[in-house]
Amino acid sequence: MKVYCIISDERAYRSKSPAIFSTVLKSMGIRGAYVPFQVAPGDVGQALQSLRVLNIAGANVTVPYKETVVPHMDVLSEGANIIGAVNTIVRNGTELKGYNTNAIGFMDALNEVGFDVEGKSALVFGTGGAAKAVVFILSWLRTRAIHVAGRNADHTAEIVARFSGEAHSLASIAENQPAADIIVNATSVSTVDDSSDMEALVKDLEMPDCELVMDMNYDRPDNFWEKMARKQEAQFLDGLKPLAYQARRTLSLWTGLQVPPEAFIEALSSH
Repeated sequence: MKVYCIISDERAYRSKSPAIFSTVLKSMGIRGAYVPFQVAPGDVGQALQSLRVLNIAGANVTVPYKETVVPHMDVLSEGANIIGAVNTIVRNGTELKGYNTNAIGFMDALNEVGFDVEGKSALVFGTGGAAKAVVFILSWLRTRAIHVAGRNADHTAEIVARFSGEAHSLASIAENQPAADIIVNATSVSTVDDSSDMEALVKDLEMPDCELVMDMNYDRPDNFWEKMARKQEAQFLDGLKPLAYQARRTLSLWTGLQVPPEAFIEALSSH
């Protein structure tokens, strides 16, 4: 029996990852359990040490700790090092190695719907770990123009300096909207209850060239990104498909098994 986990704040208990991984582990005949751990911001280092002490086989890391855990890793994969964020941890003895499967999961989701970003323009909201993964893969896939919008000017400047693109404040986006073929929400905000200010901004966006809107969140009722996509007559995707694809990559890192993405998508649809 092996134990896997997800590390977050109170949002750990709202994540679908425990249900998804538990279903897939069972279907593959793997004796394992996947549990959520709520960790306070000041306890992240101790939580990661506990992975060693408790012999946790592997862990996922989600908001708000994808960047916080980086200094606590013994080793980083090339992708995690470039992106500066970790969402998957593999324990090998006492060694913790951090990986980032968010970027590849995002790319796989784009490939599934047949959206090629090469030569196109993108508008990405957010500057955290998810945004870094998105901007990295957009740059790698040769997106012609990448606009990054965030609340914190320093964080926005840092992300475009690390990868590529043009930094914008949310206020400047409202006043001077850049053209974009794809819009990606990599913040944690998707409903008016999350942020009435962001809802008002998105509601007023006019993006006639937009073909695809992707919200990296999922299961958000009354999602204003989805409403905006309908208004622009653009395709909408939430974060379930990227989650399924990144989970597939994560399980492979933990077990060496290559599980078809359909197994994760089916597990998602049943929960």
